[in-house]
Amino acid sequence: MEKEYFAHETAIIDDGCKIGKGTKIWHFSHIMSGSEIGENCNIGQNVVISPGVKLGKNVKVQNNVSIYTGVICEDDVFLGPSMVFTNIINPRSAIIRKDSYSATLVEKGASIGANSTIVCGNKIGTYSFIGAGAVVTKEVKPYALVIGNPARQTGWMSEYGHKLRFDSDGIASCPESREKYRITDGEVSKII
Repeated sequence: MEKEYFAHETAIIDDGCKIGKGTKIWHFSHIMSGSEIGENCNIGQNVVISPGVKLGKNVKVQNNVSIYTGVICEDDVFLGPSMVFTNIINPRSAIIRKDSYSATLVEKGASIGANSTIVCGNKIGTYSFIGAGAVVTKEVKPYALVIGNPARQTGWMSEYGHKLRFDSDGIASCPESREKYRITDGEVSKII
């Protein structure tokens, strides 16, 4: 059976992976057994995807990213260059903790900026936006903009990646899509 994805000749694809139609895997990347990659993903250069990792459809993984066991990325997630996931809270070289991996869920449409670090055991909310170099140590709300070390929320983002400015009625409009959003009790939702 002919494969329905592209893999550069230098990529290593272990047996037992599931790779969706239309996905592209670039130079020197390693896709390990037991990982699942959805349709139309783009896996950049020098990427490692460990066993048990699940990527949804249309996930963009930029160069030099390692996605460790315990990470799940839903559809339309963006992982910026050289960003980092962890999967153990208290790693030690001499102590094996493979049974202690903490799960990290990156929900639909979230973007994680270049050189960011996501400490394991946290949920990164739908359409949230992690600024470049941020160190995320706790859950990130849907549509939240977080920056810094440790990461702190400084605003809200639209699904198109623009900062939202709410009026006195708690309504904001994305300048690109014109979609409207409401903020209520510290939570943002799109008005349908």
